[in-house]
Amino acid sequence: MSVRLPRGIGLIFPLFGFTLDAWADYTLNMTKGASPISSNIHQLHMTILWICVAIGILVYGVMIYAIIRHRKAAGHQAATFHESTTVEIIWTIIPFIILIAMAVPATKTLIEMTDTRNPEVTIKITGYRWFWHYDYIDENISFFSNISTPEDELNNLAPKNPHYLLQVDKPLVIPVGKKIRFLITAKDVIHSWWVPALGVKKDAIPGFYNEVWSMVDIDKPGTYRGQCAELCGAKHGYMPIVVEAKTLAEYQDWVSKQEKTTAQATDETDNFALMPPCDVSQKPTTTKHTA
Repeated sequence: MSVRLPRGIGLIFPLFGFTLDAWADYTLNMTKGASPISSNIHQLHMTILWICVAIGILVYGVMIYAIIRHRKAAGHQAATFHESTTVEIIWTIIPFIILIAMAVPATKTLIEMTDTRNPEVTIKITGYRWFWHYDYIDENISFFSNISTPEDELNNLAPKNPHYLLQVDKPLVIPVGKKIRFLITAKDVIHSWWVPALGVKKDAIPGFYNEVWSMVDIDKPGTYRGQCAELCGAKHGYMPIVVEAKTLAEYQDWVSKQEKTTAQATDETDNFALMPPCDVSQKPTTTKHTA
C-alpha cells in the first residue's frame, strides 16, 4: 500500500536532512507480486509478522500489567525466590514450539523457491558494469539491455518521469503461465538481479551460476520493473531491469520476430565473410607525371 504524506510534513524533513521528493511516496508492506513465488513469500511474511505481533502484545501486556499491578506504591513486596525449574521449562518449551510452527511454512516456501526442475523456458542472465545481457537457451535469441532514461532527466534538465532510472532499451520478454528458469551470472563484479513482483532476487557472481525460477500468473500480463540490488560500482543505480510478461500467443510472435532478425543479421555477417579477399600480390599501379 502506498501512502502520500501530508504537505506540512515536507516542512519538517529538511530539518533532518531529508527532502519531500525522497519521502513523498513509500510502501508500508511487501508486494504480493504477480507470481506464485512472490505470493507465497508475501503470505509467509504476513504469517510471521502476525505471530511476532501476538508475541509482542502478550509479552508487553503481561509486563505492563505486572509493573502497574505489583508496584511498590500499591504495597506489594518483591518475591524472594531464587529460581523455578518449572518456569524455566515452560519458557523453553513454548518458544521451541513457536519456532517449529514458524519453520514449517518457511522451509516449505524455501524448498519451492529453489525447485527449478522441469522449466518451460530457460534464460541466462549475465550482469556487466552496468547493463544486463539476456540469452534464451532454447531459442536463438540474445541481446543486451541498457538503461534508456533520457540524459536530460539524469542531468536534472527535465522533469523526472514515473519510471525514472527504471527504463531500458530492450526489456526481457517472458510468457505468462510458464515456468521460467533463470541462470544468473556476471562477467566482472558481483551484481544482483532483483524483480520484486516476480519474487526473484539472486546474486550474479562471476564464474558461478545461480539458479532461480518464477512464473507470472496467467491473468497478470504486464510490465514489471526491478534493478541491481548489489553495490557494483559508480553506476550501480543505472542498472534497471524491465520484464514484459506477454500472453503465450504474443510471446510466440515476439520469438518469431527476434529469430528472423537474428537470422538476417547472421546472413549479412556470412555474406561479408564470403567476400573474396583482396589480392595482396597485385601491387597498385602508379602513374608517373612528367614535368
